[in-house]
Amino acid sequence: MDLGQVEKVAKALADATRLKLYEYIAAHDQVCCGALVELRGVTPATVSHHLKILSEAGLITCRREGQFVKNQANPEVLEEFAKSLKALTKKRRKK
Repeated sequence: MDLGQVEKVAKALADATRLKLYEYIAAHDQVCCGALVELRGVTPATVSHHLKILSEAGLITCRREGQFVKNQANPEVLEEFAKSLKALTKKRRKK
C-alpha cells in the first residue's frame, strides 16, 4: 500500500462516526444503509457521505440490490494498512 492510500485509510477511520460505521459493517456479512441510520441516529445523507469516504478508501464495498444498498467490509484493506504502518516503523528504526 502506498503512502497516499495509507493516508486515505487513516483519514477515513479518524472520524468517530465513520469508525463506528466501519466497526458495525465489519461485524456483519452485509449491512443496509437503513440499519446504519438507526445505529448512529444521523440522517441518511450523513450516513451516505460517510459510506462514500469509507468506500473511496477501499475499506468497504457498496452493492445495490434493487432499492437497497448492501455494504460489506474489505478486511484485506485494513490488513494491508496495518502492514504498511508496521513497515513505516521499521524504516524509522533503520535510520
